[in-house]
Amino acid sequence: MSTDPTSAQQHQVSNFNIANVLTVLRIVMVPLFGWALLHDGGNDPTWRWVAFALFAVAMITDKIDGDLARKHNLVTDFGKIADPIADKAITGMAFIGLSIVGDIWWWVTIIVLVREWSVTLLRLSVLKDVVIAAAQSGKIKTVLQGVALAGLVMPLPHGDAHGGAFDFWPGPLGEVLFYLAQVLLAGAVAMTMWSGYEFFRDVRKQRGSRHA
Repeated sequence: MSTDPTSAQQHQVSNFNIANVLTVLRIVMVPLFGWALLHDGGNDPTWRWVAFALFAVAMITDKIDGDLARKHNLVTDFGKIADPIADKAITGMAFIGLSIVGDIWWWVTIIVLVREWSVTLLRLSVLKDVVIAAAQSGKIKTVLQGVALAGLVMPLPHGDAHGGAFDFWPGPLGEVLFYLAQVLLAGAVAMTMWSGYEFFRDVRKQRGSRHA
C-alpha cells in the first residue's frame, strides 16, 4: 500500500514547539541554578531561595512539557534526547551543589549520578531498537528526588553547618524539615538503584527476545 507524502508531512512535528522550548529552558536554567545555590558558599539565604525557585520551576516545567508533548502529539527526536538530558542536568547540579556546600554526602551524589547517567546513555543508545516504558519505580524515584532536593536546597537550619545563618523557619521546624528531606533522599537513593536495576534487566530481556 502506498503512503501519501502529503499526509506524512502533516504528521511531522517541528522541533520548534512549546514542549521543546520548555526543555531547552530547563537546560539554560542549570548554570543559573548552580550559581544561585553556590553563591557565597551556599550560605546566603536569599540566593538559596532563588535556587529553590529555579529548581521548582524546572521540576514543574518537566511535568508540563511531558504532558504537552503527549497530549498534542509533539514528540520529536530532539525532545526524546534533550528531555532526559535536561532532567539529569538539573538534578545532577543539585546533587553536586548540595555536596559542595555539605548538605549531601559525596558518596551519595557519586552513586546516584553514575546510575542516572549510565541509564540515560543506555536509553539513548538503544532508543531505535528497544523501547522501555517508564516503570512505576522510576516515577516514584523522580518524585522522591525532586521533593528531597527541593527541601535541601531551601535555606533550612541544621546544626552549625551554616553558622546559624538560616533562621527563616521558627524554632525547630527548620531542622525537622531538613532531616525529613534527608529521609526522603534516602528513599530516593534506594528507588534510584532499584529502578536502575529494573531498567537494565528489561533492556537485557528485550534484547534477548529479539535475538531468540
